[in-house]
Amino acid sequence: MSDYDPTDLKAQERVAEDKALRDRLSRENEEADVKWLMSSKRGRRILWRLLEQSGVFRLSFNTNAMQMAFSEGNRNFGNRTLSLIHSQCPELYPSMVKENTDDQRNSDDR
Repeated sequence: MSDYDPTDLKAQERVAEDKALRDRLSRENEEADVKWLMSSKRGRRILWRLLEQSGVFRLSFNTNAMQMAFSEGNRNFGNRTLSLIHSQCPELYPSMVKENTDDQRNSDDR
């Protein structure tokens, strides 16, 4: 038998406040993690690789609906990550693009 009492509004408010606090702390941790990753060249390389692999920079159209749905799911993850980058450290995004464009050009020259 459950201890849940639908008439105990104070307990419901405490549960809602606890959940809101956990959600806020989780969001703050995620934002701090992105800032930390973006603060180093290695971290920017990792995030760039995730963005590329998720398909953010390419179309996900496919005549196979299931494949397209899968690609859109990956792309959604990448767009969410890109949004985090733009909201938390927009000043570092151009550096990440430049570093990876330079790396791409250097590897093409070989």
